[in-house]
Amino acid sequence: MDRLTEKFLNSKQVFDGKLLKVFSDEVELPNGNKSSREIIRHPGAVAIVPILNDGRIVMVRQYRYPIADTLLEIPAGKLDAGETPKECAVRELSEETGYVAHTLKKLTAIVTTPGFTDEVIHIYLATDLEMTEQHTDEDEFINMELYSKEELRVMIDNGMLSDAKTLVGLLLAGV
Repeated sequence: MDRLTEKFLNSKQVFDGKLLKVFSDEVELPNGNKSSREIIRHPGAVAIVPILNDGRIVMVRQYRYPIADTLLEIPAGKLDAGETPKECAVRELSEETGYVAHTLKKLTAIVTTPGFTDEVIHIYLATDLEMTEQHTDEDEFINMELYSKEELRVMIDNGMLSDAKTLVGLLLAGV
């Protein structure tokens, strides 16, 4: 493995945003040459597959500005400072859907795009759900929709779902 490892030399922050921080790092390659790596630092996130007692899955539909399209996804959101992934999953599920899960099980954690970001998304399965009230952030506009596993399987097979965290979460939840 040492013949694949790059050695960190220095780092310079080139952007400090509300959500993301961008760095330009200098590294030493395994052959001794130097190179640069542009890295987006992300606080991490969670995604939740909420399954109702009747087997339907709670999904959210929202506009995603970077791709100029509306996507159907599992509920998700970024970690706040000092928040554990499980705490974030509880908060995001409640905010985006209005549901509270009495059973929350971690399915996995995925690295989204390790070529340029350190983002990790923790994916949970939420069951024994109780409806309260949806309370999204003031800059979030989300439609909550319910689908059977069969309906989602058809959508996956037809290429109608493209969000990576959603596909991984649904796959691990048995869709």
